[in-house]
Amino acid sequence: MSATTAETTPAKPTPPAKRGYLGMLWADKFATFAAIFLIIVVFCALFGPLLLGDAASGQNLRARNAAPFTLERGFLYILGGDALGRPLLPRIVVAAQNTIMVAAGAVAASFLIGATLGLIAGYSRKILSEVIMRLADVIMSFPSLLLAVIVLYILEPSVGNLIIVLAITRIPIYLRTTRAEVLEVRERMFVQAAQVMGASTFRIVFRHILPVILPTLVTIATLDFAFVMLAESALSFLGIGIQPPEITWGLMVSQGRQYLTSAWWLAFWPGLVIILTTMSLNLLSSWMRVALDPTQRWRLEIGGKNA
Repeated sequence: MSATTAETTPAKPTPPAKRGYLGMLWADKFATFAAIFLIIVVFCALFGPLLLGDAASGQNLRARNAAPFTLERGFLYILGGDALGRPLLPRIVVAAQNTIMVAAGAVAASFLIGATLGLIAGYSRKILSEVIMRLADVIMSFPSLLLAVIVLYILEPSVGNLIIVLAITRIPIYLRTTRAEVLEVRERMFVQAAQVMGASTFRIVFRHILPVILPTLVTIATLDFAFVMLAESALSFLGIGIQPPEITWGLMVSQGRQYLTSAWWLAFWPGLVIILTTMSLNLLSSWMRVALDPTQRWRLEIGGKNA
C-alpha cells in the first residue's frame, strides 16, 4: 500500500538554481563584454607604460602619419602612426593610465566627500543640513565644465589640479543622492529599533544606513566615471587639460584634429576607445543597478530560460 502511494505521489519540483554574481554577469552578454573590456582598459592603465612606454614615445619620421593596417613597420603600427611617426597602438595603451587615473581620482574624491556630507546632512539637525545643502547649491549653480575651464586657466594644468577641479564639480551629485536616501532609510523599522536599543549615531549611520544606500551610490559612481572621463577628454581637447609630453585619449583626439582630412585615424582610434569605454561603463552600471538591488536581483539570480 505504501509502495503504491509512493509511486502515485508526484515528485516535488526542484527549485531553480540561483546564480552568484559571476553567473548573473555571464547571463548578461552585454554586461560580460563590458566587464571584459574594462578589465583590459585597467590592465593597460596599470602596465601599459611599463610595457610600451618607450615605443609610445619613440619617433620615426619615416612613419609620419603612417596608414593603419599595414604591418611593414611591425605590429605596433597596426593602427597607424601620428604626426611624429610614433605608433598609435602603444600611445593609446599608455594614455589609458592618465585618463583612468584622472577619472578614478575625481570619482573617488567626490564619492567620499559627497557621501560623507550627505550622511551628515541626512541624519543631523536641520540647521547643519541646510548649511550643507546650500553649499551644494552654490557648486551646482556653476556649469561644471565652465567652472573647470575657469579654474584650469588660472591654475597650472596638471593631473592633480584636474582631479581636484573635476571632483569639486561632482560632489553635489553624491551629496544630494545620499541625503535623499538617508532621509528615507532613517524612518524604517530597523533604524528605529537600533535607536530604541541605544545604538550610537555613528553605529546607526555606518552599520545600518550606509550598507542600504551603498549600492545606489556605487551605481551612480560607475555612471559618473564615464561622465568624468568625457569631461577630462573635453578639457584636453580644448588644450587646458593634461599637457604634452603627458598624454591622454582626449589629448590624442585634439592633436589629430588638424589631420582629419588627410589622416583620420589619428583622432578616430582614441575617440573610438573613449566611446567603447563610456559605453561599457553604462552597460555595467545598468547591470549593477539590478544586481545590487535586493528587490530586483531575483531577475538575474534565477537560472533557466525564464531568468
